[in-house]
Amino acid sequence: MLRLQPHSAVPLVSQIVDGLAAQIEAGALIAGSKLPSIRQFAQNHQVSVFTVVEAYDRLVAQGHLVSRPHSGFFVRRRAEAGGAQASARRPQGFDTMWYLRKIFENRHLAIKAGCGWLPGDWLFEDGLRRALRHLAADEADLGGYGDPKGYPPLRQTIADAFAEKDLAVHPEQVLLTQGSSQALDLAVRRLVHAGDAVLVDDPGYANLLFSLRFQGATLLGVPRTPQGYDLVALEKLIVTHQPKVFFTQPRLQSPTGSVATPAHLHRVLQLADQHGITLVENDIYVNLDPVLRPTLASLDQLNRVITIGSYSKTISPNMRVGYLVAHPDMVEDLAQLKMISGLTSAEFSERLAHGVITEGRWRKHLKSLRDRLGEAHQTVAERLRGLGFELFAEPGAGMFLWARHPAVPDAVALSNRAVEHDIMLGPGHLFLADLAPTPWMRFNVAFCGDERLYAFLAGQLQAPAQFD
Repeated sequence: MLRLQPHSAVPLVSQIVDGLAAQIEAGALIAGSKLPSIRQFAQNHQVSVFTVVEAYDRLVAQGHLVSRPHSGFFVRRRAEAGGAQASARRPQGFDTMWYLRKIFENRHLAIKAGCGWLPGDWLFEDGLRRALRHLAADEADLGGYGDPKGYPPLRQTIADAFAEKDLAVHPEQVLLTQGSSQALDLAVRRLVHAGDAVLVDDPGYANLLFSLRFQGATLLGVPRTPQGYDLVALEKLIVTHQPKVFFTQPRLQSPTGSVATPAHLHRVLQLADQHGITLVENDIYVNLDPVLRPTLASLDQLNRVITIGSYSKTISPNMRVGYLVAHPDMVEDLAQLKMISGLTSAEFSERLAHGVITEGRWRKHLKSLRDRLGEAHQTVAERLRGLGFELFAEPGAGMFLWARHPAVPDAVALSNRAVEHDIMLGPGHLFLADLAPTPWMRFNVAFCGDERLYAFLAGQLQAPAQFD
């Protein structure tokens, strides 16, 4: 029986990890035996669900446990021969993604300060309803399969939008996807094999990091800076590991909100050209940016850049329509992968998205949304600074602020307590390449207008010893 010491200086997560690991090593928990479920363990030991999630996550990462979907957590069987090779083949990070889906994105929590979407009343609901009525009245045949690359008029509209940003794109270079997540997944499956070293932003886009771990990639974290990247560290990683792919989010990055300067983009392209690296640019927040900026894709003209976008962030998360734009040869390969996993395109959703963005009020909606986010950034930044938080960057646009407090060495402890107060925070380890403990947290400014959030933070920070 594991005995926890709630008043010990050792964090509860560490006590659980060390205790269970010791029992496994000693043979008290035999290979193949099932552990209590997350909620059962939390109830039995009077700790929060998030504490158990973090502990199980670390035990999986250390190789002590394995998660089996719909079954639970089991002590890993350690093969005597070929164990290292089998472990390398096994996708890492699936368990973390499962936790994120089941635990972290609990939409029932009243205050979703750490989430990754916009409030419903900030989205283009009126435009979506109008487009839906128009589509319902349309006599177009919606009973068959769509074009494998996606609804042609929407692809043309996307190509036209890129032309306005100094990027020449033919509609055949546009592949429509079920949100940006499918676009990223296609790029991962096309470019990455198990064991490959892959460059990623650190901290970076959580869903992408989980996908790469599942693919079996070795993640090389490129440290983010308020101006973009630690270019010295980037070059050192390239020379040392010779990666072939860099997945990055230059604009309004999640979780930091930072924006890479043109000088940084040029240097990244130089290094990519010198070392034969494909760049996958995740530009899903382009419609939230009030500034017209150069991108990796526009500077490179899609020679070695794949760029990805989405309408789900600004129209509705339930409308899964994204896109991928690349060199024609690459698009053909990715379209084949799309057909293997999904057969064709969801033309109904793509027609709906096309109707939304081509009706007259779309641009007005985007301007209103950008203005609203800009005001929220200013307000939330002031409130967090007033509580003693350090802000990584202040972009004044997009959804996110990345912040830490000197009294909080590990954001998980604060996040655990927040759940008990009906608040979702964004603990920073979920966004790190190595899932290491960190004081940093992601704040979504669109969900940080509730005074209860600041009252909770102020109350917790008045007793900093509880985080030691």
